[in-house]
Amino acid sequence: MFVRLAGAQDFHGFLGLAAQVECWFGPMVEDLGFHDAVRKNIRRSTAIVAASSGPDLLGGLLFAAKAPTYHVHWLVVSERSRGKGVGRALMAEAMRRFVHGPGVVEVVTFGADHPGATVSGARVFYERLGFAPAEAVDPGPQGGSRQVFRLAVP
Repeated sequence: MFVRLAGAQDFHGFLGLAAQVECWFGPMVEDLGFHDAVRKNIRRSTAIVAASSGPDLLGGLLFAAKAPTYHVHWLVVSERSRGKGVGRALMAEAMRRFVHGPGVVEVVTFGADHPGATVSGARVFYERLGFAPAEAVDPGPQGGSRQVFRLAVP
């Protein structure tokens, strides 16, 4: 596995990842707003991918690199690659490239009662990276609670 900045050639790979999680995040593959967000992050060099020798991406991340509050806007690891360190590698690269403290990194993920919270492993993933659960936010497009997780950066 190697982690790198995304390029225009990765756009369809992001759509492939999105297709795997639409049950939790709502329609993205056909959503022109999502297309625009991916393309904008690629142009700004704030999109990161994990790849291997195969054609499909192992994971992708969209990041907002504006100090002092940074945002993980989207992080998805392919179903076949979950639990293998892909998400951790994507976050490590984002932190290395974009985060210069002091500040805080925020991500909105599933609330504790959301059906995807356990299946996806997202809450445990962020907690293991040192993020702490914070305030609740509006439900996601597919319903279910959402919550901010926050990491202080010295």
